Amino acid sequence: MNSLILASKSPRRKTLLSALGWKFRIVDPKVVEFYLPGEPPEKTCRRLAIEKARAVSQRFPESFVIGADTIVVHEGKILGKPKDDTEATEMIRTLSGSSHEVITGIALRKGEGCLDDIEVTRVTFRPLSEAEIEAYVATGEGRDKAGGYAIQGRGALLVSGISGCYFNVVGLPLHRLSLLLERFGVPLARQWEAYQ
Repeated sequence: MNSLILASKSPRRKTLLSALGWKFRIVDPKVVEFYLPGEPPEKTCRRLAIEKARAVSQRFPESFVIGADTIVVHEGKILGKPKDDTEATEMIRTLSGSSHEVITGIALRKGEGCLDDIEVTRVTFRPLSEAEIEAYVATGEGRDKAGGYAIQGRGALLVSGISGCYFNVVGLPLHRLSLLLERFGVPLARQWEAYQ
């Protein structure tokens, strides 16, 4: 097996990969994330995932490099990482009592070969009072997360339902990554043994 690199600074993605028992390196892709006007959300996160994987793969062409980008979309509007608590409050207020999509673009690259895909999960928030919204934002948990919340932490109490891949909402759809590895010639049975 070739070495595996996660092109991400996200501690959530690191935790998810570590839970599989895989050994991997983390390399910051140093890609500036930006949204193009009129670009569909699915294209945005796929483009950014590919760019992250490419940036690291150029330095490590013999390794499998994973790039990922997660965004939250509510009624067609992308909710990125909040700039401050005021924006985080507005995001949680927007999500309260409604459903939104969490979309992750994922790219797996080795040398010049690159495979990519997206995962979409629908998340529903329970209705929240202003006091509840303010109390959650005050925890600081959602400051560095798309949509301003963390489903794997205190934010779990905001969520009344989920349809799709839970790991996608955390930031890395593991089964989608597994499928990309299979397409690269690494069958599931080898993935259980891989990178030990």
